[in-house]
Amino acid sequence: MSDRPLPSSIPRPPYDFSTGKPLVTLDATHINSAAEVAGMEAAGRLARSVLASAAASVVPGMTTLDIDRIVHDKVVEGGAYPSPLGYQAFPRSVCTSVNNVICHGIPDERALVDGDIVNIDVTVYLNGFHGDTSCTVLVGDVDEAGKTLVAATQESLDEALSVCGPGVPFSAIGDAVHKVAQAHKFSINKDFCGHGIGRQFHQPPLVLHYPNSAKDVMQVGMTFTVEPILCQGGAEYVRWPDNWTIVTQDGGRSAQFEHTVLVVEDGIRILT
Repeated sequence: MSDRPLPSSIPRPPYDFSTGKPLVTLDATHINSAAEVAGMEAAGRLARSVLASAAASVVPGMTTLDIDRIVHDKVVEGGAYPSPLGYQAFPRSVCTSVNNVICHGIPDERALVDGDIVNIDVTVYLNGFHGDTSCTVLVGDVDEAGKTLVAATQESLDEALSVCGPGVPFSAIGDAVHKVAQAHKFSINKDFCGHGIGRQFHQPPLVLHYPNSAKDVMQVGMTFTVEPILCQGGAEYVRWPDNWTIVTQDGGRSAQFEHTVLVVEDGIRILT
């Protein structure tokens, strides 16, 4: 576990820190009250600010542990707890996924080099609510293939968000991401998905980013993440022995973007 300072005054999320397992789980989709929406808005604002600071700091030569330090310090300055820390025994305060790492990369002492791409996935726990967001950052001078992958992944998120609103089936998200991925000839990772979020880091529903027949529909007051992952080659993966780091089987690069959203009467509100 990280030894970075964490004031005792900052409320911890409801995890069993001896195992990393959440102490509370939900088995149904939750509709937020007005007070809960306000809490989610505050958590989203902080997550957005922390991610912006971390992304702006990225330069060749820094390590992903440097990113972890920046994120941890900014989260704590905001009066929040970094949600990944200790969750299911994750040892750091942010996920940093470089090049062929699909997701859940653990920050380490590897220096970023010119031409890398790195996803920074920030989640904060503020006053009882989680806010979750990520982006993929270009490190120095990235080749055209890498730039195209990152831009297409951002486009897939934008397209998915554009179809969201009350009464819309969650399956529309998968169709929207598929349309963009197919147009750019990228594959979609189907093993890691979006999720409901609120007082719990992960809660129903699952949000799939590929064509599916899920029947659940979006309702006013729901909060969830949309976080597509596109891959240059195949989307099959290998899990490293650390039990967290997920890499592409064929070594191709992947990219991811993510927002937490709230369903409102006339569509959605992006909270991050």
